[in-house]
Amino acid sequence: MMLTMFFVAMGVLVLNVPFGFWREGVRKFSLAWIFAVHLPIPFVVALRMSSGLGWSLHSFPFVIAAYMTGQYLGGALRRAWPRQGS
Repeated sequence: MMLTMFFVAMGVLVLNVPFGFWREGVRKFSLAWIFAVHLPIPFVVALRMSSGLGWSLHSFPFVIAAYMTGQYLGGALRRAWPRQGS
């Protein structure tokens, strides 16, 4: 069960990196920003269900931390990305 939770958390983290990259490039609280934050959620639910992890409460802190870390890393990549014309 712990190995499954680890792989689900890593999948959630990797899934959220491009969404965090997108989120960092749009105005905060705009429609695009809301989509960048919330669009991965159905994929996370599908990943949890397909892995057999389901809704076990002890897994929530790990999955939420992975979600937020992926969003943060994507944003950090966007900020570090070299700008065209600079």
